[in-house]
Amino acid sequence: MKKMGAQPTAAILDPKGEVGHLYGAKTTPNMFIIDPSGKLIYAGAIDDHPTPAISDIQSSKNYVSAALSEAMNGKAVQTPVTRPYGCSVKYWQ
Repeated sequence: MKKMGAQPTAAILDPKGEVGHLYGAKTTPNMFIIDPSGKLIYAGAIDDHPTPAISDIQSSKNYVSAALSEAMNGKAVQTPVTRPYGCSVKYWQ
């Protein structure tokens, strides 16, 4: 993460795929938001444009940002599940 310049607040190393299987992760990325009580409040895609094109970012609906904003403002997440897109997760078990 340091080499890539990433600064996450937490990271999970899951070499056996236990957490991935627990949440049903099928693609990478596959986003999950868990509230402070441990409840899964969002699962799915980052946004509504299944493309890596930087030009699509401005016109995309960011599901993760919207869900976090709603949850942090005490509101229910309006779109709690979307279809994730990306490369398939390879579980080696």
